[in-house]
Amino acid sequence: MPNNNQPRDTTAPSTPRSTAARTFDAIVIGSGISGGWAAKELCEHGLKTLVLERGRDIIHNKDYPTATMAPWQFPHRKQMPDAFIKENPLITTAAGFGEDTAHFFIKDKDHPYVQEKPFDWIRGYQVGGKSLIWGRACPRWSPYDFTAPARYGYGIEWPISYEEIAPWYSHVERFSGICGNKDGIEAMPDGDYLPPFELNCVEQHLKQKISEHYTDRFMIQGRWAQLTKPNPIHLQQGRSQCQARDLCMRGCPFGGYFSSVSSTLPWAANTGNLTIRPFSVVHSIIYDEKKGQASGVRIIDTNTKETIDYYARIIFVNASALNSNLVLLNSTSNRFPNGLGNDNGLLGKYVAFQNYRGSLGGTIDGFEDSYYYGRRPSECMMPNFRNIKKQDTDFVGGYMAFMGASRGTPDSASLTGPNGQPLPENIGADYKKAMSEPGGWGMYIYMQGETIPKESNTVTLSKTDKDQWGIPLLVTRVDYDDNDERLLKDFLTQSEEMLHKIGVKNITTNDNHWAPGRDIHEMGGCRMGKDPKTSLLNKHNQLHHCKNVFVTDGACMTSTGNASPSILYMALTARAANHAVEELKKGNI
Repeated sequence: MPNNNQPRDTTAPSTPRSTAARTFDAIVIGSGISGGWAAKELCEHGLKTLVLERGRDIIHNKDYPTATMAPWQFPHRKQMPDAFIKENPLITTAAGFGEDTAHFFIKDKDHPYVQEKPFDWIRGYQVGGKSLIWGRACPRWSPYDFTAPARYGYGIEWPISYEEIAPWYSHVERFSGICGNKDGIEAMPDGDYLPPFELNCVEQHLKQKISEHYTDRFMIQGRWAQLTKPNPIHLQQGRSQCQARDLCMRGCPFGGYFSSVSSTLPWAANTGNLTIRPFSVVHSIIYDEKKGQASGVRIIDTNTKETIDYYARIIFVNASALNSNLVLLNSTSNRFPNGLGNDNGLLGKYVAFQNYRGSLGGTIDGFEDSYYYGRRPSECMMPNFRNIKKQDTDFVGGYMAFMGASRGTPDSASLTGPNGQPLPENIGADYKKAMSEPGGWGMYIYMQGETIPKESNTVTLSKTDKDQWGIPLLVTRVDYDDNDERLLKDFLTQSEEMLHKIGVKNITTNDNHWAPGRDIHEMGGCRMGKDPKTSLLNKHNQLHHCKNVFVTDGACMTSTGNASPSILYMALTARAANHAVEELKKGNI
């Protein structure tokens, strides 16, 4: 049984002097969601694997300092002080960021980049990466999501189909532990799920009302990376049932949600084939001109500033989308003067993201004799219903939505005393008693929309500015377009109409005008495709022109789709890792 608490030296590791001691079968750049899966699959197949992580080490359970703290145990009741917010205007806008989770996010000043257009780059640098602070939504893409860009002419053709990736979806769902219901919806295929979290009474009511009014819209239980009822494989990982505390981003001592720290990395370590090196900023991938392939990875120790080369036969790039682009762009040689594998000049182009700008809220009458138990860490989902089999709008792409209902603290103005009369002042025993009762029911819905990968949306390397390790800073030039605005308008219009029909009152609509990136779903720059003239990677996530380098994080995405992408990254990674092992055995790489 894997031991999730295996001892590791969490200080900067010593550097082996001999080349042999710095040589592995495989190197994985990054230890987050996709990097953890690459390590698991490669180690299980017997490959001695080195995982490089630029941040500090994190060991499951040992390094979750706030996991069991009560709100009153925080100096500022989980809010960050104004001075910190002023120093970190970017990272403090991230979903889930607070005094209880700040230890898993970067500080702005420590990791600068250049924004030629506003782009909020949300990062978490530690072993486990953003798998410790992700939202955990895991719906599958539908067959239509893979074919839409080519069918509607807003992108290149994906080199794989849903049917090809479906078995790998199942592979990662069973191991990771994804809860959900089998709903039989074309736009969001069913998976290998644990039992879902139950809907509360108002959500059940809303679900029924939506089905009464619409034949193409469905409110379903969220497909979430939470162990509602662990299977033996999850217990073997040392994980246990989700306690519905909804404190996931602090790090879960139960292993109730999937992270590479609680699941894939300990599993890989148990094989005896894993080495993790934290404090290792990747400078570049080393290209061997004679062999015509990559030979290793150059890193800079973040503490000593020492430059060190590690060697391997295969390399997986999983540094997260924009950092993976940075590494590849900085990997120059005589053969690849513009970045590794970049013969067509498209590396760093066609960067995209998902659109989270639209949201609505309202109130629900009744149900005041009902409440709910626990703090469910999942939300409800509404699969995409736009442009599925044909284009039926004035925009391309689609959107899904997240939604839910709950009871909050009552509005002070609505509080009444024992005689039913309004309380004159917000003080006294009657006020305290009234505040102990929940307020009325409210509901919310917000969008997750597809955006079009465009050549003009790019990341490049700065020619003048470098970070503290001498690596060029990343320059972002990413923006919305007219299609995004039309899609947003449609979501707000359709959702408001729908909420009126199902009895929601006091509806408010909002366009938050977020800069791109704050959704934390940046993708592209090193996209998959069938033609080396228009893509960087083949159907197995290999660089067309450097076959022993695989890119399987968000950088590989041909399009963004509308469903959350993390579970797809995992599936693509597992598939690519198994292909890499086969090719290695055949002597093809």
